Amino acid sequence: MIKIDLITGILGAGKTTFIKKYAKYLIASGKKIGILENDYGAVNVDLMLLQEIRGENCELEMVAGGCDKDCHKRRFKTKLISMGMSGYDRVLVEPSGIFDVDEFFDTLREDPLDRWYEIGNVIAIVDARIESDLSKSLLFLLASQLANANAVILSHASHFTKEECSVVTDRLNQVMETVGCRRRFQKEIICKDWEQLTASDFEQISQSGYVLSDYVKLSGTEEAFSSLYFMNLSLTESEVLKCVKKIMNDPGCGNVIRIKGFFGASNNSWKELNATRNSFEIRPIREGQQVFLVIGEELNEELIRSYWNPSAPPTEASWHERAD
Repeated sequence: MIKIDLITGILGAGKTTFIKKYAKYLIASGKKIGILENDYGAVNVDLMLLQEIRGENCELEMVAGGCDKDCHKRRFKTKLISMGMSGYDRVLVEPSGIFDVDEFFDTLREDPLDRWYEIGNVIAIVDARIESDLSKSLLFLLASQLANANAVILSHASHFTKEECSVVTDRLNQVMETVGCRRRFQKEIICKDWEQLTASDFEQISQSGYVLSDYVKLSGTEEAFSSLYFMNLSLTESEVLKCVKKIMNDPGCGNVIRIKGFFGASNNSWKELNATRNSFEIRPIREGQQVFLVIGEELNEELIRSYWNPSAPPTEASWHERAD
């Protein structure tokens, strides 16, 4: 049977960056892998970020968004059926940052997937700088991901001391208590500079497995989020910085959680943008396209549009076209 791993994490946690490192380890170990980008959004930025690891032993697939939840689940199952015939040793699923983990388990229990796939690991990526005032919807999403993960990996923890990592662990245990889950974390938390992760670390992660923990679910959590995407904007780096900072700092825009995308740089090159409340990164990337996604809760489309080029209005992603 093909092992299938789910790599979860709320918006901006660092799932794609981790997957690139994890995939390189699996490929170096002689595994043929498939990576499935299971996103609700019609524009999948993360798929482009993974292009550098595509090769003979690593293929990339995507479940297209732009439909309702039931339709999306059917597309997810259909894609897994086709991937089950491709001779993979392992499949990695990177879902939306607002993905309900129960959907993963429910789908894998259905015929014929239950005969082809074996659930390997549920891995949760958590930003070590996690805010103490998460919205109710984000808190419940985080709890649902933690409840099933048997490996919790902190991102952005390269300079954290053991005491600071312990504080994060306490914070995650408080999250579990909030949703009535009895699970508590100790050694499942991996707090380490990702550049220092060894083959032994990845081997441990690749065999971590998963757990099933009960918790109180909040209905309508996913519907609380929406995204807007903006395409074909010819902006300089300074203009991008200006627009993004205004949107992130203006409470009138709504609860903006993440802005990500690509823009053209000099000499026909590309740069990647990734902005959250805790970080702001712009770095070169091999391939891209002119697109920006604004993701959050109660977004004010008109105000957000006003900060971009008014001559190129965005296409709105409705509530069921959510992004990672």
